Amino acid sequence: MDIEERQPVPAGPGPGQPAGPRSADAAGPERGEPGGPPALDAAGAGRSPLARRVLIGAAVGCVVLGGVLVLLPSTGPGSAPPPSPGPVARAMTAVGAGAPAALPDLAALIGDRETHLRAHPRDDQSWAVLGTAYAEQARRTATAAYYPKAEKALRTSLDVRPKDNTAALDGLAGLAVARGDFRTAKQWGEASVKLAPKRWTAYPALVDAYTGLGDHKATRRALDKLLALRPGPATEAVAARAYWDRGRREDAGAAIADAAAGATTPSQQAAFLQQGGQLAWERGDVQESLDHYRAAVNTDPDEHAALAGQGRALAALGRTSEALRAYQTALAKRPAPRQALELGELYEKLGLPGAARAQYDLVRELVRRDAAQGVDDELVLGFLEADHGDPREAVRRLRAEWDRQPGVAVADALGWALHRAGDDAQALTFATRTMDKEHGGEVRSALYAYHRGQIERDLGKTGPARRHLAEALRINPYFSPLLAPAAREALAALGEPPAEGLPDPSGTQEEPAEGGEGSADASGAAGAPGTAAARPAPRPSSSAPAAAPAVPRSPAAPAPGQSAAR
Repeated sequence: MDIEERQPVPAGPGPGQPAGPRSADAAGPERGEPGGPPALDAAGAGRSPLARRVLIGAAVGCVVLGGVLVLLPSTGPGSAPPPSPGPVARAMTAVGAGAPAALPDLAALIGDRETHLRAHPRDDQSWAVLGTAYAEQARRTATAAYYPKAEKALRTSLDVRPKDNTAALDGLAGLAVARGDFRTAKQWGEASVKLAPKRWTAYPALVDAYTGLGDHKATRRALDKLLALRPGPATEAVAARAYWDRGRREDAGAAIADAAAGATTPSQQAAFLQQGGQLAWERGDVQESLDHYRAAVNTDPDEHAALAGQGRALAALGRTSEALRAYQTALAKRPAPRQALELGELYEKLGLPGAARAQYDLVRELVRRDAAQGVDDELVLGFLEADHGDPREAVRRLRAEWDRQPGVAVADALGWALHRAGDDAQALTFATRTMDKEHGGEVRSALYAYHRGQIERDLGKTGPARRHLAEALRINPYFSPLLAPAAREALAALGEPPAEGLPDPSGTQEEPAEGGEGSADASGAAGAPGTAAARPAPRPSSSAPAAAPAVPRSPAAPAPGQSAAR
């Protein structure tokens, strides 16, 4: 449907404008329902064999789904009957549950609403459903051109019904999360909650928005409210991600296991398996992550993010040809900047600089394409410039990003860019923040620990550097094809920590040679493996993606395989 020609988009009210109560407790819209020809003014989806092992946390994808796909229609006296069972009905059911919809069903829903709106252009709820479906189509296929269509449809819904339109507000909050615009997501989500505080559908987007803005206290409040209002698989997936970000591995594992057990469609199951693979990867369990990624693709071939995950895991296992094929297939089906950057760094590791440069150029092209559609890819571009381009340009971009949304992931990226640009003193301020619980830095990330360790090493803080580099390798021994080897070299160059020395008969203890440097974070108190070696040459690049939740295992169970790094 050519919305641009058929329905001009008014500016629409801002997030603070909607006012007046609306049947606030209802989880679905009240009128103009999109479940068939709505009653309007005519003037105008079981558990996979791996589910019990899915100790994972939900990635950004399910958080977005929870905030975007929330518009299941209700029926009541005078309402048109719901669509007969089929692709549209299945997609509407997924939409209402905040769960993934199969791409063919999603396309059918989009076509159905487009057709309906040609005859009923004043149906605000159908505009809202169409907008959220466009946003999900964009996210699932990495086709950013759907995002402006989504915004236009959602703002049209607000124009048709400017008051009490929580469905449109929820859709706009989820759209902003999908674009990486957390401040706007917060504004729309809070406007929806103000209208209907007992309606659950705005809270998934708010959890992600508060996380992106570094407001961990608000994240906890929003999550608690969501869990109280809407138990179920999609909510458990949101909770798993939030728990992982707070360092609560066991809780994250339990939450995502419950989500996987409650999956009712192949698309849901594939999404949870993909997240399980991502989290297993973050924990360093390569084989387990590969098993989950393969199961996700087997369950739903359209779960394209799992193909790139297979490439990551296969590269860590030394199966390079298979890894390259998996990455190339993933990019052909879902061209995402982060995946192109990962493939470029794999080429660089393999000694193929020409192929690596081609991927880095592709990253810049994809970022430009996405930016034209309102998508914020500044973290990916910042890592690319810091490691393979102009570090000062990376600092400039990431400072602006920090001003907009000062989350933990941005603090890590900006700290690393400052280090690459030669400003280690200021870099350490940001790197420290990523592990500061007062600012929400509770996630255990190999990438964050590596960045901090390298910055401390260049500042001559050998004790903390040794601990954080060792911690990075303990969390995930292969967290990056370029950086994990650099971490091992740096540890070898630092050598073993000094011996403590025998107690002094006078009762005083001899101070260690490194003074007080060793008193920093006790979580990484292991010595460096191997003997000292020459300090590695130039600072290695680091563009691994910001940590996504990992599949925690039971404390008593050993890791099935120590896995590769991002």
